[in-house]
Amino acid sequence: MKDVMDVHIHTTASGHAYSTLGEVIDTAKAKGLELVGIAEHAPKMPGATHDFWFLNFKVIRREQNGIKVAMGAELNIIDYSGSTDLPAQILKRIDYAVASLHNPCIDLGSLAENTAAIIGAMRNPHVVIIGHPDNPHYPADYDAIARAAKDNHVLLEINNSSYYSGGHRAGSEKTAKLMLAACKKYGAAVIMGSDAHVKDDVGNHERSQKVLADNDFPAELVVNSSVDKFFEYVKYRKSLAPK
Repeated sequence: MKDVMDVHIHTTASGHAYSTLGEVIDTAKAKGLELVGIAEHAPKMPGATHDFWFLNFKVIRREQNGIKVAMGAELNIIDYSGSTDLPAQILKRIDYAVASLHNPCIDLGSLAENTAAIIGAMRNPHVVIIGHPDNPHYPADYDAIARAAKDNHVLLEINNSSYYSGGHRAGSEKTAKLMLAACKKYGAAVIMGSDAHVKDDVGNHERSQKVLADNDFPAELVVNSSVDKFFEYVKYRKSLAPK
């Protein structure tokens, strides 16, 4: 499967990651990627950077060393309505957002609560990706989520970090099977993300590739094959924001 991008990467700015932006870009270049996306944890995550960090992305060149660079955020979903932790005036100034459920930021909810939180986050026009939605600690109705993702033109992530044996989202392969079946049913697209917290993992989608292959998921519903395809999602979602 063609894979030219990784848009779920953390640098030292996230507080618990270990590589710089320059190291990420150099690694992406060495691995033959065309696009990297920096999605630092938003402020509700312990140790994350302040709101102000997201306001100065204008100083960062969007192409470096032959690699396209997108500057985003990984928002924390903070309630079961789908609210997130950066205000609209900041979100307007970043390139894209991932929205995720993280247990330091929201309690483990019921199936109905988690489903409502994820679908609620999709209504935020700056949210392009739902991060690791197959986390088994947050059980959800994947039929409803895939249908909403298709309707809202939002991508569901196949998060490589989730599939580490013994990792903190262990069991995600089983919930991914349910989610991918629903995505096939409704034609909802997905995106592989490394969730890299160190440069060596940039572009590492090995486990995600296996999960997709094991579930016979159609390549045409995986946007990693085309930078243009990813930015079509970004453009459409941003077009929904109030002017």
